[in-house]
Amino acid sequence: MNNARRKEEQAVSNGGVKVKLSPWTKALRGDSSWEDKDEFLDVIYWMRQILAIILGLIWGIVPLKGFVGIAIFCLLNAGILYLYFSSFQHVDEEEYGGTWELTKEGFMTSFALFLVVWVIFYTAIHFD
Repeated sequence: MNNARRKEEQAVSNGGVKVKLSPWTKALRGDSSWEDKDEFLDVIYWMRQILAIILGLIWGIVPLKGFVGIAIFCLLNAGILYLYFSSFQHVDEEEYGGTWELTKEGFMTSFALFLVVWVIFYTAIHFD
């Protein structure tokens, strides 16, 4: 048993009583165990939304325009989340339907949110 899982088991056992860790606590710990698949998919979904807001703010302030901004967003969004679930969390992608299923989880809603934030901030800052 690796060290991270041992620490997690020690953290959740409280005198023989198991205490359930919040999904965000497990999300910030590397190599957490995810018994509930939907819980991990929710973490992926909400991380994408947070990333969309941050990148939309940056793109609006910089100011980035056009297809280049959209392409960079798509690459960063997919790449960062891929690195998160494959390298940081070490989940078995096949349990969730494969790499593609995890990579596209919540992508379109985060793309829409990114566009809204990008347009609002770009218009507010760069137009009189």
